[in-house]
Amino acid sequence: MTGTKTAAPPRPATSTTSMSPSAQQIWRRVRGLLLALAILLAAGIALAAVRSGDQHGRLDPRSADPLGSRAVAELLKDRGVSTRVVTTLAEATEGTGPDTTLVVTQPNLLTFQQQRTLQDATEISGGRSVLLSPGPFSLDILAPGVTAADDTPVDAREPRCSLPAARDAGSVDIGGYRYATDPPNGDACYPTNGLPSLLRVDAQAGGDTVLLGSPDLLYNERLAKQGNASLALQLLGSRPHIVWYLPSLSDPSATESGNGSGDDNNAGGQGDEDGGGNESSFLDLIPSGWLWGTLQLALAAVLAAVWRSRRLGPVVAERLPVAIRASEATEGRARLYRRANARDRAASVLRTETRTRLASLLGVPPSEAHTPEALVPAVSAQLPDTARDLRTLLFGPAPADDAALIRLTDQLDALEREVRTS
Repeated sequence: MTGTKTAAPPRPATSTTSMSPSAQQIWRRVRGLLLALAILLAAGIALAAVRSGDQHGRLDPRSADPLGSRAVAELLKDRGVSTRVVTTLAEATEGTGPDTTLVVTQPNLLTFQQQRTLQDATEISGGRSVLLSPGPFSLDILAPGVTAADDTPVDAREPRCSLPAARDAGSVDIGGYRYATDPPNGDACYPTNGLPSLLRVDAQAGGDTVLLGSPDLLYNERLAKQGNASLALQLLGSRPHIVWYLPSLSDPSATESGNGSGDDNNAGGQGDEDGGGNESSFLDLIPSGWLWGTLQLALAAVLAAVWRSRRLGPVVAERLPVAIRASEATEGRARLYRRANARDRAASVLRTETRTRLASLLGVPPSEAHTPEALVPAVSAQLPDTARDLRTLLFGPAPADDAALIRLTDQLDALEREVRTS
């Protein structure tokens, strides 16, 4: 149609700037970091899967892995000692007897009810119980009267006791928990700072309980070192049968509440009172490998921050691709000051520029433009009738709020205008 103008397309309500980037700009900025995090997460999962394979069969007499115990089981078999692997508490208690050695690989995984059931069965069995690395969470029930001290590193140690098995074996690789019993009964071997890492205590029905602070001497990779094999064979081979108990989280007894009657209830109540203070905290339930994983993630985050951080180098002067009006630059800087709540900086800039212009109008040298003793008298001589406090106006403190900053701006502008027109 003649005379009709085509309307320009409407402009978006908001423009994309460095202060409000678009989604595409944000994606370009963070995609490198997200890719690095994805690679790090995939590497962590792969490493965890590989490491979990390393732990498969730990202390299992059927496993030939470095941390398995097949070697000691084969040596015991050659000596005529049979080994039966069980994974439930019912199987472990049924197999106890005077001619049986019960090996509990992870007593700390047992619930308090499981510990009470196991203690009741072994106490009257007349056999031997070997507890590997029992800690404070299991000693109160499985070995009454015995307390555990802090861990010690696994190292070759001398027996320093009268236990025949330890004397014959000599130096072995042992450490971990150290134990104390009151009153002392049994044999205490391989001490560190006065507390042993191997403790044998007598049971009521003629058997005994052996506590090993660390199970390392039973590992396949350590059995041939020091006197590890000798001590393992003597401790585990004193009876013709071995019940090797590998506690499992799928054991139905782990979910039993232990509700009974009579003495069972009394025993359960006492166990709850004794064990209530030994409940593990959340941090105790976290595997130790997660600590190293967290440290690695923290280090990766720091390196990523250093990689993506802004490098502050020398100022480089360059020509702007477009001309920017002075009013736009002033408004932009003012908005930055307002967003940063930098009234002191804004007032300092306003006063500095005003003093510079007044000095050029009044003939004050530029080197003395920002000296009150030189500039204030010159302004007073130019405006003898002014009632304003020129020193406070030109060199005073920062404004307390935005309204005071606006008043300061108006007063500086009025002062410069009077000097120019006087």
